[in-house]
Amino acid sequence: MSYFTGNKANRYQQTQVATGVNGADPHQLIQLLLDGATERMALARGCLQRGDLAGKGERISRTIAIIEALRASLDHQAGGELSERLDALYDYVIRRLLDANMHADVAALDEAASLMEEIRSAWAAISPGSRQAAVG
Repeated sequence: MSYFTGNKANRYQQTQVATGVNGADPHQLIQLLLDGATERMALARGCLQRGDLAGKGERISRTIAIIEALRASLDHQAGGELSERLDALYDYVIRRLLDANMHADVAALDEAASLMEEIRSAWAAISPGSRQAAVG
């Protein structure tokens, strides 16, 4: 892919993300973050397989930033024990991502991706739209 083609693809993706964020409710915003984290971990895995260490590092760093944003969004007063457990899980995932980055450890990356996928699918299952469909 040439620089110009890649640049167009990046601009298209940024436009799609901005459009999604502008019209999103709080639940959808968290879903977008979870989707972004799992997507970047898949990209990091591809970089690892290709030996692209710089690309792997960039994708893992972005994933960690997303997970830190998810941690910051936790409401410990309203969420109680659940938010504390999610906070601990996010902390663990970040540590596994750091291991994956420092040691080019595919197993650590896969474990982090698997944990985030579980959170992502659970979050999708509790969306306001899925609750209305179950009731209706």
